[in-house]
Amino acid sequence: MDLKLKPFDFAQAATRAGMADVARRVEAKTKLDAAGGSAPVEKPSFQASFDGALNAISKSQATASTMQREVQFDNPTVSLEETMIAMQKAQLGFQSAVQVRNKLVQAYTDIMNMAV
Repeated sequence: MDLKLKPFDFAQAATRAGMADVARRVEAKTKLDAAGGSAPVEKPSFQASFDGALNAISKSQATASTMQREVQFDNPTVSLEETMIAMQKAQLGFQSAVQVRNKLVQAYTDIMNMAV
């Protein structure tokens, strides 16, 4: 069986995942590499990407929590709709992180159970 994979565009995937800052860094590094940049450019690692995603999720949760508190104190500059959207974004990000963690644990378990 011949298995061929399509090329993976990390910058595009990061943009779709809501990590536009990571995507911009990857694109900038790719352009420097293509132009023969003078300084060696470090490629993004999975750990760096995952750390960035977790930081973005944490920031999203903190923002949602702050907005929720402001709505409770009847702050007229914070709307209920914006708060609900921020809460849903934070919840979705957290659920995504949990799913990634579960997949990583499952992959680790599968590798550890392989016969050598």
